[in-house]
Amino acid sequence: MALTPDHDADPARFRLAAQVTRRYLIGARSLHDHVAAKLLAAGASRVLDIGCGEGALRRALPDPPPFRLVGLDASGALLHAHPGPRVQADALHLPFRDGTFDATVAVNLLCHLDEPGPALREARRVLAPGGTLLVSAVCRTDSPELAPVWRPEPSAFDAEDAPARVCEVFGEVEVERWDAPLITLPDRAAIRDYLVARRVPRPEAAEAAARLRTPLPVTKRGSLLLARR
Repeated sequence: MALTPDHDADPARFRLAAQVTRRYLIGARSLHDHVAAKLLAAGASRVLDIGCGEGALRRALPDPPPFRLVGLDASGALLHAHPGPRVQADALHLPFRDGTFDATVAVNLLCHLDEPGPALREARRVLAPGGTLLVSAVCRTDSPELAPVWRPEPSAFDAEDAPARVCEVFGEVEVERWDAPLITLPDRAAIRDYLVARRVPRPEAAEAAARLRTPLPVTKRGSLLLARR
């Protein structure tokens, strides 16, 4: 079951999160750019983007992509903006045959599930032998500069536990970690938007932003995990 079922009711919050990251990311490429580079290097020909949203991974690739990329999301509101091909479906019940894809991707998705195991098993099922899984996870200590006013809610797929969860399904996992001040929020409006994107009510976000000094560097902590079937 999803923990953030508001994407259809409030797609603006999802879009705000993406906008804040793109606008204030400094000195590094985005996570979707990094995943796109790995897929290109791997020479994949069929890729499933699980929890694709409005197509951030698709936009990080050359146009047209050098491989078939299928976007899948449970939110019709977000999927409508995806350039396609696209499928509306649940990550727990992928509507594809076994071994359909060379790579499955889930960026910032598994933390929104009560139990990531079934989704990982589905992602493995639709992989061809030797196929690659790429998933991301955020640390429980992400954005520590905001700790006086906000802390990430723990999930069933935090970066601290994610490698073990992936190993339960795939046996082995490679982990790339990041821990650096990758975002700088220049003013209170930017801090407010960062908090609103993380489901803090707007009045509370504005009040919290007023308590912090700007510009505010924000340390991003998390992991990209790679496993093979």
